[in-house]
Amino acid sequence: MADESRERLLKEEHYYHENCPGCKMEQENQLHRGFPFRQLLMISLIVLVTGLPISAFFPFLYFMVRDFNIAENVEDIGFYAGFIGASFMIGRALTSVFWGIVADRYGRKPVILFGTFIVFIFNTLFGLSLNYWMAIITRFLLGSLNGILGPIKAYASESVNEEYQAIAMSSISTTWGIALIIGPAIGGFLAQPAEKFPGIFSSEGLFGRFPYFLPCLCISLLALVTGIISLWLPESLHTHDKDAPSPCISYEALEDQPGDCNGNGATLTNKRKELSSKPSLFRNWELMSAIIVYCIFSLHDMAYVEIFSLWTVSSRSLGGLSFTSGDVGEVLAITGFSLLVFQSALYPYVERIFGPIMVSRICGILSIPMLAAYPFLSLLSGAVLHTVVTLASILKNLLSVSIITGLFIIQNRAVDQNQRGAANGIAMTGMSLFKAIGPASGGALLSWSQKRLNAAFLPGPHMIFFILNVIEAIGVVLTFKPFLVPRQN
Repeated sequence: MADESRERLLKEEHYYHENCPGCKMEQENQLHRGFPFRQLLMISLIVLVTGLPISAFFPFLYFMVRDFNIAENVEDIGFYAGFIGASFMIGRALTSVFWGIVADRYGRKPVILFGTFIVFIFNTLFGLSLNYWMAIITRFLLGSLNGILGPIKAYASESVNEEYQAIAMSSISTTWGIALIIGPAIGGFLAQPAEKFPGIFSSEGLFGRFPYFLPCLCISLLALVTGIISLWLPESLHTHDKDAPSPCISYEALEDQPGDCNGNGATLTNKRKELSSKPSLFRNWELMSAIIVYCIFSLHDMAYVEIFSLWTVSSRSLGGLSFTSGDVGEVLAITGFSLLVFQSALYPYVERIFGPIMVSRICGILSIPMLAAYPFLSLLSGAVLHTVVTLASILKNLLSVSIITGLFIIQNRAVDQNQRGAANGIAMTGMSLFKAIGPASGGALLSWSQKRLNAAFLPGPHMIFFILNVIEAIGVVLTFKPFLVPRQN
């Protein structure tokens, strides 16, 4: 009887629209309040196939550019490699707002479906690149035509009850962090298979002629499977008249306001006024300040991912750790598993106690002394070195993902449901511009720092990690008032 009463109230006139997919999802969430395992699994899978292509090529990018014979000198390889890394983010920056608007007008699901199949097509073509310019173009198209990340954040906040929104946002940032970590592990293990596994892959076969195709193919097949599964993904966007009262009203709110279910004119008029007087997103300082802080931390994270991969495989004579690609893959695989456990089990409780902004602020502060200690890891060796690097990688990435999760939550709370796609599109545009700087400059800065090993001030890798800390410190400062002012719910 209780469920029947809820369904009757939720379908009451002015609140439920029979043919609106958003209303149907809202009703489903109100009637079934258990843990949203299915929704979180699908969200995580979609984010995973979106994030893997971004970082999987880092371990083999140097060798791919070398094989293209585009660089006249070995020292120039990093310069050309940076443009391949940046082309994806430039493409995404140009179209993120467009995909956000499409998601707000036509729904989250069409953008998600289109994006997963784009990953399948262009990530496959990238692995089959015949020359430098083909690699640049396929990466650019992969970034510009894949508009998933903004709409999936809006979808995550809409597809679960409010009590699970922190977990939903956490699942996005966790999976994103895992993708940025597992991606290089996949690229490192599977690239150049004919050299690593000559008994399985022939040097004259497909994977011998295209040594970087196997990791791209594996990710593309995962994207294809995800796209097929996503055909059954329910839509979350409300499609009824924008002046109609919002259906996003909980069962408890309906019980507290029985007059509204009978069409109380004063309350409904107020709701119409609220919906019709939406401010411009660019004038929404709660949103824009969160996006700016998000962009700063995104620049730091993207630069860190590239620098960590390059620094660990650098020789000890250059201040590196002399790791193999397999060693790096092992460290990142363990890190990814640890992220999954922490963010799914602990982050929601931490966020509930301290709030998203405080969590982001504390994690940013803790990251600074940790990064400052990285150059001293080269003094270690053997099993101790591997253990310490693994622990440092786990902790650093836990802190980074927690920061991004908190900012995701703040951004989505700053706007109404029918503006979240566009809001996240703006966030993706800004983030992509900042992340485009990361790959283009990270390798160049590391190369420069390795040429000043005998400098009096911050020699060798000390300089590159100092620069990363400066970026992190700027982000931390901006989390304080009056700059970042999150909406009070």
